[in-house]
Amino acid sequence: MEKQWWKDSVVYQIYPRSFKDSNGDGIGDIQGIISKLDYLHKLGIDIIWLSPVYKSPNDDNGYDISDYQDIMDEFGTMEDFDELLGAAHNRGIKIMMDLVVNHSSDEHQWFVESRSSKDNPKRDYYIWKPGKDGAAPTNWEAAFKGSVWEYDETTDEYFLHLFSKKQPDLNWENPKLRSEVYNMMKWWLDKGIDGFRMDVINFISKDTSYPDGEVQPGKQYGNGSPYFMNGPRIHEFFQEMNQEVLSKYDIITVGETPGVTPEEAKLYTGRDRNELNMVFQFEHMGLGDGPEGKWSNGPWKLTELKRILTRWQKGLEEDGWNSLYWNNHDQPRVVSRFGNDQEYRVESAKMLATLLHMMQGTPYIYQGEEIGMTNVAFDTIEEYRDIETLNAYNELVGEGKMSKEEMMSAIYARSRDNARTPVQWDSSEYAGFTSGKPWIDVNPNYTEINSEKAMEDQDSIFYYYQKLISLRKEHSIIVDGTYDLILEDSENIYAYTRSMENEKLLVICNFTAETVPFDLPEHISYTNSEILIQNYHTDSNDIQHIELKPYEARVYKLS
Repeated sequence: MEKQWWKDSVVYQIYPRSFKDSNGDGIGDIQGIISKLDYLHKLGIDIIWLSPVYKSPNDDNGYDISDYQDIMDEFGTMEDFDELLGAAHNRGIKIMMDLVVNHSSDEHQWFVESRSSKDNPKRDYYIWKPGKDGAAPTNWEAAFKGSVWEYDETTDEYFLHLFSKKQPDLNWENPKLRSEVYNMMKWWLDKGIDGFRMDVINFISKDTSYPDGEVQPGKQYGNGSPYFMNGPRIHEFFQEMNQEVLSKYDIITVGETPGVTPEEAKLYTGRDRNELNMVFQFEHMGLGDGPEGKWSNGPWKLTELKRILTRWQKGLEEDGWNSLYWNNHDQPRVVSRFGNDQEYRVESAKMLATLLHMMQGTPYIYQGEEIGMTNVAFDTIEEYRDIETLNAYNELVGEGKMSKEEMMSAIYARSRDNARTPVQWDSSEYAGFTSGKPWIDVNPNYTEINSEKAMEDQDSIFYYYQKLISLRKEHSIIVDGTYDLILEDSENIYAYTRSMENEKLLVICNFTAETVPFDLPEHISYTNSEILIQNYHTDSNDIQHIELKPYEARVYKLS
């Protein structure tokens, strides 16, 4: 298999607003990140993915950018950024920036000009349409609820926004716009950054006939996703971006691609396709979704999780590459979602980490995951900050589709703010995140769960992650071996093997709070077995029959 540095790497995502505040204004910042680089170096990660730090009015916490080549005042200055880049590189840590070019902020200079008149040279940098029969041009629903079209009386037309109305979509059909984006990307790469994570990048090509979407029973709006996800010119745009920019640098590129299948992912990431290194898919994150998507948070089955992850492991095993993740700034905390964040928080956090880090692909760790941070349950909706959560609450409760209690329960399980509470550094006030009042409340469990405590306990989740990261560097089978699922029908155990030449890894994970028997399938033969990592202590190398403790994980090297 072709060796590439990003295949051997482990990425750590920083959501700057909630990571570490250096000046007491309650908002995380770049100097705060610099102060914690030694901590990340100790953990052993290779790459920091930095969520947006660009100039922004913060309608969607920085994913609405008003200047792509400047830094948000709250986060610091470009000098601070340059210092961060140098300090990270000095420790052997690379920096991957978040690239948000499906949309900009409505306060970006391009949009200010675009909306000023129909004949402005930048009019076509965005997507404008006249109304249809006194209504919006299409019936599509926006990601944050409501219509994707916003009427603008200055020119008596509507502009498209797939997200918030403060996030107008850029018009990738316009070659001048594309050229501006490529120049901006080169500017950052010439500064020395090491790659891009590209926000909802498979939305940039739209079906320019703009047909109405199908309306589900009981819904006001239509589903436009067939007309903007993986659109007609998407691969043409990527290949052009690769030719103009990406191919000229030795960097990591990952596309956030909702709704993508393994077959489509191969088109984005295949070795001879000249597009991206890898993509983020969302199938496993949709487990338990119901009629209102994640807000109808229902039960999920382990067999379903296995089916999804196995489909991705097998689908990209010959060509393409997987991104491995449980958490990010848009997802709830994994130990609360798929583990047991009460009685077996430590054990289940380690088990979930084991399952993911032993798979083929590049693992992503989200800030606080390495100490087992959990979901939060604020008492009132007023304590939440996330635009998606607030809009969904207002719509679903306001229209009587869900009671307040049902909606709050769904928010506790799935809101994006679960990932956005401040990182818990120590047990002092506000968890050592800030000396001021934080922009969003700290999870009250910070006195028990914090990195200072984790660093003092050799058996903590932190050191377990550290070991998982070092194992990936020591054993090429973890990077390059072939994945095969075993015990496919078990609702209790997720087990699989990784194989390379005459070596095998056996990964066994108990997903329950019960003691569960594991019997080695007959087709797995070996002479020697050695335990590589485990979340309970055992000396036993007998793998024929194991009584797995609650949330137990073991990895054996077989030869």
